[in-house]
Amino acid sequence: MPDGAAPEGGGDVDGGDVEDPPSRGVAVTEVPVHLPFPPVVAGGSRPGGAARGTPAAHTPPARRRAARPVPAGRRVPRGDDWLREKTGPVLPGWVGVAVGALALAGCLALFWRAGALPGVFEAALGATPRPHQGLRPTHWPPLAFLGVVVLLAVGGLGRGKTGHAWVLTLFGRYRGTVRRTGLVWVSPLLLRRRVDVRLRHWRSDPMPAVDAGGLALQVVVQVVWQVKDTARAVLAVEDHTEYLAEQVESAMARVLSQLPADAFHEDAPTLRDAEAVGDALTRMLAAETEAVGIDVYSAQPTRIEYAPEVAEAMRRRRVAAIDAKHRDTVLSSVVDAVDDTVHRLTSRGLVELDDYERKALVKDLTVAFYTGRSE
Repeated sequence: MPDGAAPEGGGDVDGGDVEDPPSRGVAVTEVPVHLPFPPVVAGGSRPGGAARGTPAAHTPPARRRAARPVPAGRRVPRGDDWLREKTGPVLPGWVGVAVGALALAGCLALFWRAGALPGVFEAALGATPRPHQGLRPTHWPPLAFLGVVVLLAVGGLGRGKTGHAWVLTLFGRYRGTVRRTGLVWVSPLLLRRRVDVRLRHWRSDPMPAVDAGGLALQVVVQVVWQVKDTARAVLAVEDHTEYLAEQVESAMARVLSQLPADAFHEDAPTLRDAEAVGDALTRMLAAETEAVGIDVYSAQPTRIEYAPEVAEAMRRRRVAAIDAKHRDTVLSSVVDAVDDTVHRLTSRGLVELDDYERKALVKDLTVAFYTGRSE
């Protein structure tokens, strides 16, 4: 209890001990207005039911007041740490061709031993004809095995293209990425998804936005980007190109709403500073797309203009501001010229002027100079 305060119920202070207030059968507790329920003290009971004389009963309200929750800031999306691009299982294409050729030769040899090889093949291969004995049950297992080998060898052949990669998955699990070019062999049991890893640019259609003053704008943005992590680009999001387009619109709305499109009567930062706006947009967009394996090198607004419903009014306002600025510049130069002329005339003793004559001379010179500058 604060010093000098009277105890509740008229109790006396003796040796620093505070007497309990008289019991009336009901305990009263102050509940902070921002809490939906009374706070719970140690021991699992609420302050209203705590024993009299406990520290909780005499704690000042300021100490019992809970801290207000701090609103969480905007979070940048993060990808799964385990989902990183790695080299997938791949072999040179000649390996698949060689294995397939050997398996096919084995099949032909079995058919030849059984006398089931057509005469055309025997003549082409220069083999000695054998009497037809038919395929026995012992021939089927090796034929089936060699046939499967031929199918796997031929089915796994593929052509890797420069600027493209294959993302391999097996039953939904990421198995690796193949960036090799030319003839390659990849297990046909793996699902292949081709992704473009070349440097690309994307130009948006006119997108709606607002500036710091709430004026409607139409903005066109050009983005230069590239897929760096193919695993995240394919598996971390449904469509990485659509995700990029959505993030461009979102980042553009946040950046453009921080500055006015034009500052007509003051020297202040505006959206006409294309370099500053582009840098801010690039940084924000790069942070948003890192989680899906996309590197953004440049995001530059190529056109920022007012929406059609406000364009005419803002054009008139801009013309008026330019005219006012021009008039102010002309007037400032006229005043400086008049001041310099009067100072030279009086300092050299060419004229002696009293206050009335000085005012008249200044008026005539101002009218003459301003008329000449306006023409």
